[in-house]
Amino acid sequence: MSALEGVRVIDLTRAMAGPYCTMMLADLGADVIKIERPRSGDESRGWGPPFVGPPAENAPGESAYFLSVNRNKRSITLNLKSEQGLEVVQRLISKSDILVENFRTGVLDEMGLGVIQAQKVNPALIYCSISGYGRTGPYADRPGYDVIIQAEGGMMGITGPKEGPPSRVGVPIVDITSGMFAASSILAALHARQRTGRGQHIDVSLFDTQTALLTNVAANYLIGGQPPERMGNDHPNLAPYAAFPASDKWFVVGVANEMQWERFCKVIGQPDLQVDPRFRTNGDRVQHRDELSAILEEKFSQRKAQDWLASFMQAGLPCGPINDIGEVFEHPQVEARRLIIESDHPSAGTLRLTGFPYKLSDTPPALRLPPPRLGEHTEDVLVDLLGYQLADLSAFRQNNAI
Repeated sequence: MSALEGVRVIDLTRAMAGPYCTMMLADLGADVIKIERPRSGDESRGWGPPFVGPPAENAPGESAYFLSVNRNKRSITLNLKSEQGLEVVQRLISKSDILVENFRTGVLDEMGLGVIQAQKVNPALIYCSISGYGRTGPYADRPGYDVIIQAEGGMMGITGPKEGPPSRVGVPIVDITSGMFAASSILAALHARQRTGRGQHIDVSLFDTQTALLTNVAANYLIGGQPPERMGNDHPNLAPYAAFPASDKWFVVGVANEMQWERFCKVIGQPDLQVDPRFRTNGDRVQHRDELSAILEEKFSQRKAQDWLASFMQAGLPCGPINDIGEVFEHPQVEARRLIIESDHPSAGTLRLTGFPYKLSDTPPALRLPPPRLGEHTEDVLVDLLGYQLADLSAFRQNNAI
């Protein structure tokens, strides 16, 4: 039995943040019904290359982007601007536990599918809204993509080389973590509903998420009063804790306390650094970071990265190579932790997807369904779950409702 078996989710999301949230729920066993626009679907179906599988109508194939966050879901197509499409959604609402949406503020209210209208149909419904800036405040009506929020929310201001341009994080980190915050909030609301019998509205925004992600950097500013600058690979509060070039490639090593600093100095053969007044404590080392880095870079250039890493590992110091993505997925720990899983897709063939980053001993996540083709489950959901007849579906198609 899965952790969320028997829980039904209406997925009115697209792109990354919402689909990541609903994929987490689906991986844990929820029945996630993804509602997509007829013919075009979730816009991320067109975000590529790469695409896999044969081209279909209005689509070059299945995009790797879409496949990455939509496993374990069922897809139906509905025209939410049609009377019949709205009727179908309202029936689904009456039979579901959770609705997740990422429309612009006010759009679903105008359609009759806002939180107040939905909870009139089903007072126990947990209704989660994911947006760029949240449902309140002066920016509530603004659209917001990950890169916009990384810029406006400070992430790009602290990411990148010291003397170079600001940089976005290499993955859509704000989208992904917003999806994670949404999923954890939904699980909390499910638990609360067991006591109260009532659903509630969850308001998650990318901007709020980005602000929360500043964590220690925010505290450095809010408590210390100094706005941080871009530091490249350096840590604002620790030294050495960075990337360094060896004679052949880069690697990282981190020293987080004075015991580690003592071992570090022994490994590199410079115990004199430990008694140097510039580097005696972590605070000293942070203050004299540039001087310490110059010494270490000259030292590390004398041996290969793997030699340094072997010495640091033997001393129990945190360290690692800087791998490319290909090296990551050949890593022995990836295999041991089953971080690649395979799924048989009806048109794309065998897919390799990232595995589950959490391990539950009694109710583990599982791969039950491949990422769906557009509208693949429309008939199953409307007939088997909602009780429509095949003749109804023909009428819906004639009216462009599905």
